[in-house]
Amino acid sequence: MSEFKLHHHVSELMNLLGVRSTDTVGAEVYTEMLQKNTTPYITTQVSAHQAKRKIAESSTTPIEFLAKYDELKGKNMRDLDPLVLLLSQLTEEEQTKKILEKQAKTKADEAGMTLLQHGKIFSQLPAPGAKITNQEFTELKDMLLKESKSVAGTTSTEILRKALREKQMKRNVNIPPQPEWLFQRPSLTLDFIVGVDEPIDQNIVPLGSLPLPMQEQAIIEDLLKCMEGIEGKYILARALTERYAPKEFMIDESLDPSVQELVRRFLPLCSNYSTVVRFIEEKSAFEYGLVNHALSASMRTLIKDYMVLVAQLEQQYRNGNLTLQKFWFYIQPTMRTLDILASIANSINRGECIGGAVLSLLHEKTSGLIGDAKCQELCLFLTQSACVPYFEILEKWIYKGIIKDPYSEFLVEENETIQKEKLQEDYNDAYWDQHYTICRERIPVFLEQVADKILNTGKYLNVIRLCGRDPKFPYAVEMVYTLKERKYYEQIEKAYSYASKLLLDLLMKEKELNSRIKSIKHYFLLDKGDFLVQFMDMTEEEMKQDIDNIMPSRLESLLELALRTSTANVDPFKDDLKVELLPYDLITQLFQILTIDTKQEKDYRVDPTDLHLSGLEAFSFDYVVKWPVSLVLNRKALTRYQMLFRHLFYCKHVERQLCRNLHYQLLKHVWIGNKAAKMYSLHSCKWYSAAFALRQKMLNFVQNFEYYMLFEVIEYNWHVFQSNMDSVSNIDNVLDYHSDFLDNCLKDCMLTNPDLLKTVHKLMMVCVTFSNFIQRLSASTSVEVETKPTRESSLQATKKNSKDTSSKQKMATKNQKLQNKIVAENVDLLVASENFERTIANFDQNFTRLLLELLEKIMDYSCNSGEPKLHNILYRLDFNGFYTERLEAISAERATMDASSTHSSDTGSTGSWPTSSFTSSRPDSARYVPGLMKSRSSSSNNSTS
Repeated sequence: MSEFKLHHHVSELMNLLGVRSTDTVGAEVYTEMLQKNTTPYITTQVSAHQAKRKIAESSTTPIEFLAKYDELKGKNMRDLDPLVLLLSQLTEEEQTKKILEKQAKTKADEAGMTLLQHGKIFSQLPAPGAKITNQEFTELKDMLLKESKSVAGTTSTEILRKALREKQMKRNVNIPPQPEWLFQRPSLTLDFIVGVDEPIDQNIVPLGSLPLPMQEQAIIEDLLKCMEGIEGKYILARALTERYAPKEFMIDESLDPSVQELVRRFLPLCSNYSTVVRFIEEKSAFEYGLVNHALSASMRTLIKDYMVLVAQLEQQYRNGNLTLQKFWFYIQPTMRTLDILASIANSINRGECIGGAVLSLLHEKTSGLIGDAKCQELCLFLTQSACVPYFEILEKWIYKGIIKDPYSEFLVEENETIQKEKLQEDYNDAYWDQHYTICRERIPVFLEQVADKILNTGKYLNVIRLCGRDPKFPYAVEMVYTLKERKYYEQIEKAYSYASKLLLDLLMKEKELNSRIKSIKHYFLLDKGDFLVQFMDMTEEEMKQDIDNIMPSRLESLLELALRTSTANVDPFKDDLKVELLPYDLITQLFQILTIDTKQEKDYRVDPTDLHLSGLEAFSFDYVVKWPVSLVLNRKALTRYQMLFRHLFYCKHVERQLCRNLHYQLLKHVWIGNKAAKMYSLHSCKWYSAAFALRQKMLNFVQNFEYYMLFEVIEYNWHVFQSNMDSVSNIDNVLDYHSDFLDNCLKDCMLTNPDLLKTVHKLMMVCVTFSNFIQRLSASTSVEVETKPTRESSLQATKKNSKDTSSKQKMATKNQKLQNKIVAENVDLLVASENFERTIANFDQNFTRLLLELLEKIMDYSCNSGEPKLHNILYRLDFNGFYTERLEAISAERATMDASSTHSSDTGSTGSWPTSSFTSSRPDSARYVPGLMKSRSSSSNNSTS
């Protein structure tokens, strides 16, 4: 069961039991606990004897419960005993029982049903002919309607469940048709053809009229016939009441009572023979699979020996040397043999077992006869014979990676609808996880411990086979069933080690998997700085345009140019890097993923045509990956790389805007021209200083945020990933380590937390808006001075060189003074207005508020989730404790306001709150504690309520 399904079932169970989810006790906690303590494909072995008795004692219908248990046990239900043990423990939990009863009653009332038993309802009906009032009639009508709804609902539910179960059990097999003559000739059987309830031949002399020796001889002849599946004169077979019912017989009532009693002891042998023969003939059909075919063949071998015994007894009878006592003595060993065969046949018939389920049943029978050597030897023979076709399929799978399972009996099932070509299309790991899966019902009990290794061994070899290789295990030996499981466990271990090493060498050495992952890191995780800067410089104008106006071919050309002219040119896999323009921005993509199966999922279903994205918002890299590297670098992994890249790329864009545009535009008009700067008024310089301070604050945040993601998150997790890759032993470990690397990067970069992601996005938007505002300001105050130098002939330039040079210098100085004067007047006029002052103040206020909000959420999240990694960014952004003091002041005022509101609500006062400073008269105990506000507000609400 996947983690998602397990989490869903835990949540549903918590809702059913009325358990509220908290930070310490939630569905995630129980899901993680169950995953750690769950052993896949392994049946928990428990003794249900005491549990069964405990449930029967507490049940109102103990006989029905025990009968149902025996019925399910006879069908070889694998998880029956663990379920009974769980139910017995629930009988001791009174609180849980009350909750379940309450929930059942609530659901029954909502559906208009009743929980009363049918017998109790019928007992409340009035006696026939009794008179009832109108009120009693109405009550009786309502009660019967509820009962009819309950019966109808239960019946429909059972029918639905049965249909779903049959659909699930339906196997995808191509069964060859059987010839019609097989069904048109009923005499082609070794079983009794048709029994009758009374003798047909009326001329048969009753046995009671014959002397006792003749009675004995006549009944011996009939017994020999019945042992061969033929009715006698005085022993007749009854017709079967059910398909798998034991055969019953009628004996002439006039037979001597002592002889009749001895004859009845022979009849179970004849009945068991009938059961075994019917089993052999039925299970030899195609649809019952190779395991049942092999078991039927082994039983047929024993039946042949049985027929030899019958022939020998008949020879003794013809020679006049067979009496009933001798007869009884000779068949003693055979009776036990047929009894075991009939017991196995009945168990398989009741459980409708096929494939691995048959082997599990035979294994349990063999293990249970440890005290009876001969019977155990018989069951061991049957089990070994039935295991032959199953082990042949197993050998082909773990030695060659091929499944040849015509009747869907093997524990590994192939889903042919999922092809490896979809690895680059589907956003999941469907091929590796679902192309070959384990069907739990088909796992023999003695292979449960190694079922996972059997699956992986064949998967590894199958991947190698799809690469055009023909893997052959050099140490392949024939596998034979034994009671000592270690023999084939060791062989499976050897095959697993060989297959995992073969595939790992293919991927790591020949296909250079690790080098390709490093190549992806260079581009998606901004590992190549000069390439990124060069590419962003080249595509700056393209990124500003609308996505509909961008030519992807031009971006591809610019990408190739940036690759060829940077240090990325030495990367042998650089040609696999491509450009992709996605129809959604990063925030929309992330929230569509994070809100799956939540109430907010519909809010993020946006038509791509309504987004109106720019090139910067839609841009991302893509990577071409071929088989078998696509097993690791599949579309799901590449999508996570793309999300990280788009986040880092946008942060880098914001940094460039703040570093280049803002720095260039402001310094161009204020600091570069010293003479022009002297002409500005002190009022202008004051507000430009505020803009510079805000710009530095924003730049400090963006650069530290980038450093945190690139070095403290990505590089740290990359180092852990590479350390794990050095000691990896199979491809599953590679997949797990790679997935953990990407998941940790996404989590620590705040891409999996909606609250933190929203705040970070708002901060980036404030920085970009501020940068755009300064650019518009610069454009409005810039003055272009066009100079048109006169061109003279070379002869005139030679004659008047010194004179022209001096005049040009005077003209340039004059134009520069005029330009500086105009710029200064425009700047003073713009800055003197209240709009500039108010705009800068609003930017500063919004940025500071969002930054404080982010820091507070990070501290709360770190404390609640126990993730210390996010503390690193707190230390970088708040290195001098400036923001901590602000947060402490805000927390102190909130706490004081909560206390005051609580006090005023108790005293009934309605006085207004004094608007004092955050830090004035603040008690020493009012320190900022993450989550304090939430806990105090909740406690305040509880106390108020």
